[in-house]
Amino acid sequence: MGFDYLLVDGYNIIFAWPELKELAGTNMDSARTKLQDILCNYQGYKKCKVILVFDGYKVKGNPGTVIEYHNIHVIFTKEAETADQYIEKVSQQIGRQYQVRVATSDKLEQIIILGKGCTRLSARDLKKEIDETNSEIKKEHLERMPSQKNWLFDHVDPELFEYLEGIRLNKGKGGNKGKGKK
Repeated sequence: MGFDYLLVDGYNIIFAWPELKELAGTNMDSARTKLQDILCNYQGYKKCKVILVFDGYKVKGNPGTVIEYHNIHVIFTKEAETADQYIEKVSQQIGRQYQVRVATSDKLEQIIILGKGCTRLSARDLKKEIDETNSEIKKEHLERMPSQKNWLFDHVDPELFEYLEGIRLNKGKGGNKGKGKK
């Protein structure tokens, strides 16, 4: 698939994507959940390990939490640790053994992760890749789906079809209608 890990700076992406930013203005939980759902679909298709990181550093006494959300990992950093710091730490640990991409539009963060052997993905690049992935998923799904039209005779034995077709064609011409056997 090309890469093993995708680390995503959650709030950075939320505030960079207009539809999520708008949602965050009224309900941050909904914006987080929507991003999680988008990344779950993406992960299911791309089969990489997705780690979505949200800042929890402003929450007093927060020990940090790791949540399994369907097929992705969601991290809320501990008090006094930003998402950037967490991503840098994880990049340092796994960047040499695995292919790691980091999705953030934070310029300084991008420079730091490049130095750790990871590749960067801007919020715009991630959005573009997710849109392309969703198009591929739709296309594959539509190709696998049978036609919505389910004709009665599509799966009938050829001899029976011929017999029935004969009846259909003779129907309007009088055929054997009304004639008894002799």
